[in-house]
Amino acid sequence: MPLTLHELTETVLGCVCAALQDTAAQVPGQPGCPCRACVVPGQPAWDWCDDPCGDKGDGGQLSVHVIRLFPTNPFPTEDRSVMGSRNCPMPSTTAAEIAVTVLRCAPTPDEEGCPPSCDELDQAARVLHVDSMTVFNALYCCLNGSEPGRRRGRKYVMGQQRTVGPQGGCVGIEQRVTVALPGCWPCPEDSP
Repeated sequence: MPLTLHELTETVLGCVCAALQDTAAQVPGQPGCPCRACVVPGQPAWDWCDDPCGDKGDGGQLSVHVIRLFPTNPFPTEDRSVMGSRNCPMPSTTAAEIAVTVLRCAPTPDEEGCPPSCDELDQAARVLHVDSMTVFNALYCCLNGSEPGRRRGRKYVMGQQRTVGPQGGCVGIEQRVTVALPGCWPCPEDSP
């Protein structure tokens, strides 16, 4: 159980990366999974919007991170029960809110300070929109079959997806999803 959360984030990362690759094979000009694809602690730094890989992979950055954990009863409602009272059971379900972020290069002004052309902006918007739909659909496909032993997969609630940027030459999407995890671990025998 200690690795449940990290394994979830790695599963989501792998699933979204594979979906981005599949989409790139179907949509001409669409970049695939960025070669910089990581589970990160906390909000991702926008370090790699360009191509950090040379000719080996697609530019940009894909990251998955945990936003928060909270007790839930019933899922996905946050359990606000006072703990420590008699006959008060430990939460049976923990909710993990995670974020998937995909960053790509954004058009920037040229050396003379002229803004990007409409064609450049349109191409960046196209890449962003395809990434947006790919990530959204990948999570539905991935999470449904991601928990062994459950016929219907994990319980989850899709959160909002928003565009992030453009900032510092980067633009992308952040998709949130809240996933049900097992509740608390059993307390040690010698706990008070």
